[in-house]
Amino acid sequence: MRDDRERLLDVLEAIERIEKYTARGRSAFDDDELIQTWVLHHLQIIGEAVRALSPETTSKAEEIEWQKIIGMRNILVHNYFSIDTDIVWAVIENDLEHLKTIVRSHFEQLDDN
Repeated sequence: MRDDRERLLDVLEAIERIEKYTARGRSAFDDDELIQTWVLHHLQIIGEAVRALSPETTSKAEEIEWQKIIGMRNILVHNYFSIDTDIVWAVIENDLEHLKTIVRSHFEQLDDN
C-alpha cells in the first residue's frame, strides 16, 4: 500500500509534468488536444493522490483546499464532457505553483522524520 510520502511525490511529479507542457502558454494548450489530455490526466493523478492522503497529513496544510482538489478530480473523471478549459487553465496559472510549494515542504518534512 502506498503511503503519504509516495502520494505527495505523485503530486509533485504530476505538477512537474503539467508544467513541462504548459510552459508553452495558453495558446499551445488551447490548440493542442494532446497537451489538454496530458494536463487533464495529471490533474486526475493529483486528485487521486490527494484523495488517498491521511487526515494527519492534510491537517498539517490547512491552507490547501484539499476537498476542492478532490472535487476537481471527480469532475475530470466523471463529467469529462463538461470540462471548462478556462477553469483548468486558471488552476494551472493560479494554483499549481502554490500547491507544489506546500506539498514539497511537507514531503521534505516526512523525509526528515
